[in-house]
Amino acid sequence: MTRWQLDHVQLAIPVGAEELCDGFYVGLLGFAVQTKPPVLELRGGRWYRRDDVQVHLGVEGDFRPARKAHPALAIDGYDDLLERLRAAEVEVLENDEIAGTRRCHVLDPVGNRIELIDVTTVR
Repeated sequence: MTRWQLDHVQLAIPVGAEELCDGFYVGLLGFAVQTKPPVLELRGGRWYRRDDVQVHLGVEGDFRPARKAHPALAIDGYDDLLERLRAAEVEVLENDEIAGTRRCHVLDPVGNRIELIDVTTVR
């Protein structure tokens, strides 16, 4: 049997929003900026990595935030992260629709939806 894994998720951002997004993805979520190949660096955007998770941000001239489609990140330190997000005035929308799973949704600085899941409750 072959093994699959997700390499990365890409979200769109408006032109010039890279540094704004760094504050969220690096400063709050704890990702590190990855160096992009030179040919892709010319397009703008940003690549982030934390552990085995990669999030790529690609620039779109006619940007519209992803409000339904979203990455879901299962994380250790869920409560600590929510505390950091709230302290930074990021709205945390907790959701109890899946019994036994602690999760919430937040919006990144350009309005993309991100789901955060407490890894200790993932089945």
